[in-house]
Amino acid sequence: MTARPHPSVTVDGLVSIDGKLVAIRRRNDPFRGAPALPGGFVELGETTVAAVVREVREETGLETKVVRLVGVFSDPGRDPRGHTVTIAYSLERIGGNLEAGSDASDIVLIDPDDPPRMAFDHNEIVRAWHGR
Repeated sequence: MTARPHPSVTVDGLVSIDGKLVAIRRRNDPFRGAPALPGGFVELGETTVAAVVREVREETGLETKVVRLVGVFSDPGRDPRGHTVTIAYSLERIGGNLEAGSDASDIVLIDPDDPPRMAFDHNEIVRAWHGR
């Protein structure tokens, strides 16, 4: 990632299936192999809501709709590639089948009460979503 005079905007999606949180295992650096929430960069001309639905579909195979905003996470050190601001959304599954794609090497269903160490600041995002 090249240095920019402003932060990049990303999105992260939180989808629960049978009480488990859908996560991916990252295919690429940074945090290759670590569990992460599905998400990614917002494309030019795209809303954050459209971006999170697209990213979740590309990485997990799930069709979703946004239920609520979880929060905005903007710690300048949250991504080692450069300053990113992420907007996290809670989503509801409306179709599709779980299948790793795009930047995901695998799908991981995690216990939101006891999540493993996750990439970026995703543990903080899970806590905000889960109310802990």
